Amino acid sequence: MAETRYPLWESLVGFSGEPMNENQRSGIRIPVELPAVVHWKSRRGHTRCVEGKTGNISGNGLFMNIPVRPPRKTSVTMRVFLPAIMTRVPIELLCNGRVIRWSCPSEARGMGATIDEYEFRPARA
Repeated sequence: MAETRYPLWESLVGFSGEPMNENQRSGIRIPVELPAVVHWKSRRGHTRCVEGKTGNISGNGLFMNIPVRPPRKTSVTMRVFLPAIMTRVPIELLCNGRVIRWSCPSEARGMGATIDEYEFRPARA
């Protein structure tokens, strides 16, 4: 029987807090720790911003180690900073997506988010 693969956002909708196994994810997760910043609007309309580090990245989404938990389904803008040692010049990965899950007890505190749109651009000083 062929294995069924689901897009990341479909496999995480309704996430109950139970750890997922690799068969529930689409795309290859690359464990990489890079500086990152996430921005979102609170329920009261205030802009929130927090710094953290990536835990892993795939073509569909990423996990960020951050000290707060934006609500699920919240639209977020994420900036991941790629150092010159990796890219020859400092590059910023700018992503728009949505929070789809929070960390499980066995993971570092953070959030999983989709990557709906992205662009690479020169890093700001």
